[in-house]
Amino acid sequence: MFQTARSILKRDPAAHNLLEVILTYPGLRALFWYRIAHFLVMRRFFTLASLISQHAAHVTGISIAPEAQIGKRVFIDHGIGVVIGATAIVEDDVTILHGVTLGARKLAGGIRHPRVEHGAFIGANAQILGNITIGAFSKVGAGAIVLADVPPKATAVGNPARIVGTPGKKVIEVNFTKQKS
Repeated sequence: MFQTARSILKRDPAAHNLLEVILTYPGLRALFWYRIAHFLVMRRFFTLASLISQHAAHVTGISIAPEAQIGKRVFIDHGIGVVIGATAIVEDDVTILHGVTLGARKLAGGIRHPRVEHGAFIGANAQILGNITIGAFSKVGAGAIVLADVPPKATAVGNPARIVGTPGKKVIEVNFTKQKS
């Protein structure tokens, strides 16, 4: 927990000190409760794990299924409305903003939720759905609806999400200033 809190302190310019992060960041508290629930699920205490998960969701506004696999130093910023499904995998050093869903598209068994690889950044209210991969160090823009894989170090935006930037290729910039007709 302290490793994650120190990581948050480095990544969040609004954080003033370690004590503030530990006491006031709901994402950190949700991950604390998730780790307990995950420990219990791995030992087949499903009901107790579910109760702890529901308590954490009620207190923090962040719903993380106890079966999900969450790496180290994950930063859930603000957090309200974040949902992480049971078969989701979130690797180390990922940043997730508020309103993000790592959800399923089908009710069938097997892996139904996304994998978010090391160092990825997921913008506010992004919906990442299905058994897809968000590549290492990639970025998903706010409000994007991602239904297909995002390659490593790429940027995906829109509905449905499309790749707008990849390493070695120029990003097309849009000028939103009013043009003369």
